[in-house]
Amino acid sequence: MTEQNTTADPVEAPQAAAPVAPAAPAPPQAPVAPKDRRKLRAAVRWTAAVLVFGAAGAGAAFGTLRPERTDVPGLSTLTDGRWTYPALSKPTLPPGAALPFADDNPDGIHYAGLTQLLLPAPVGSTPDPGLKLEKDSVVGVDTFLEEYESTAREKMKQGFTEDGLRQIVGRAWTTPDGTRTRVYLLRFHSSQFADLFTGCGADMNLSGVNRILPDDVWGKARVASSTVPAGDGIKVMEEPAPFGDEQTRVGCLQSGDVRAVILQNHKGATATVPLHQAVILQNQLLG
Repeated sequence: MTEQNTTADPVEAPQAAAPVAPAAPAPPQAPVAPKDRRKLRAAVRWTAAVLVFGAAGAGAAFGTLRPERTDVPGLSTLTDGRWTYPALSKPTLPPGAALPFADDNPDGIHYAGLTQLLLPAPVGSTPDPGLKLEKDSVVGVDTFLEEYESTAREKMKQGFTEDGLRQIVGRAWTTPDGTRTRVYLLRFHSSQFADLFTGCGADMNLSGVNRILPDDVWGKARVASSTVPAGDGIKVMEEPAPFGDEQTRVGCLQSGDVRAVILQNHKGATATVPLHQAVILQNQLLG
């Protein structure tokens, strides 16, 4: 794992990272005009602290993916355990397609290819062969449902058929410390269908997991800092002790028509920081 290369003391307010792409004036973004509950989803898009666009247009690189220590919940020491991710790029939209939550797209439809919205694996990790992928990182419904107890799969599969699931993509990796991460994106026909997905939350029936509770560290950071993503579209949870041989941590996100499920496991206790970092970065990609 790459060591932190920033040694500055924590600051009172988050600071944006330096852009990595060539400097160029950015064109005005379409104003965000979410309606009703969409206002909550728009509010969770953390554009000021963790990532900064470096240039205009499709393919422009995000800023550094190791933000200032005080920008990420729980990150306050030199050995905070963050991972280094490759530079992210804005997804390429079809000609004339609107950005999610723009004036002409209040429902938050993502017109970019779903794989472009998927969080990449961090530097130094290895692909996890345990996740069976089809072409273009597509995950079959049955493969995704292997994350859940067998007693829950039939009902969930029927729900996907009835509730407008269009596609699932995924990525899985293992870091040198043994932490296994799986990131899934589920695209539905509309945000209303995405609202019906119950497979990520306090009642989710994960394989081998007895209970899932809210992550107190994330919750306290959300209350203490306005830069930590909040709202009903983001949930960060953990398997409480006793948890057997390994602990599971879970990140749940909704952005318009897309739901994200992030799962992390590690023998013994699973560190909080890597999941928090993954949730923040995946939220940025979906924003």
